[in-house]
Amino acid sequence: MLKSEKLEPIRIKAKIIRHKKLLYIAFAVCFLFIFQITAFAEGTSDMFTLANDIINDIYEKIVGISTVLAGLISSVAVIGAKLSNNQHKVDQAWDWLKRVWIAWAVINGIGAFIAYIVPLFDGWSTLNPNG
Repeated sequence: MLKSEKLEPIRIKAKIIRHKKLLYIAFAVCFLFIFQITAFAEGTSDMFTLANDIINDIYEKIVGISTVLAGLISSVAVIGAKLSNNQHKVDQAWDWLKRVWIAWAVINGIGAFIAYIVPLFDGWSTLNPNG
């Protein structure tokens, strides 16, 4: 058995451990952002108004964070593409750039839909007991 064949399971275990660490870090960051959200304690508003305010607050933070991260990851991808001497790595960098901006467009598209389309259907979800 070759030395490289003996080291292969060790490399796979190291990759799994590294991915688990990244996953734990991502969950920790998400929980930190969730716990940083402030709750509104107004006595005059009802539950639905309060829920709407909380959702808007959360969404504004998500959009802000996604915009900053999209810019950061885009710059890393472009720098990686420009400094790489391998065409395969350049293609991967451009693919990541496309994925990042598509995800950013989807996140902001949801916000545009909620902001501009949903108010057009206001009042359609009410029940009319008189017929």
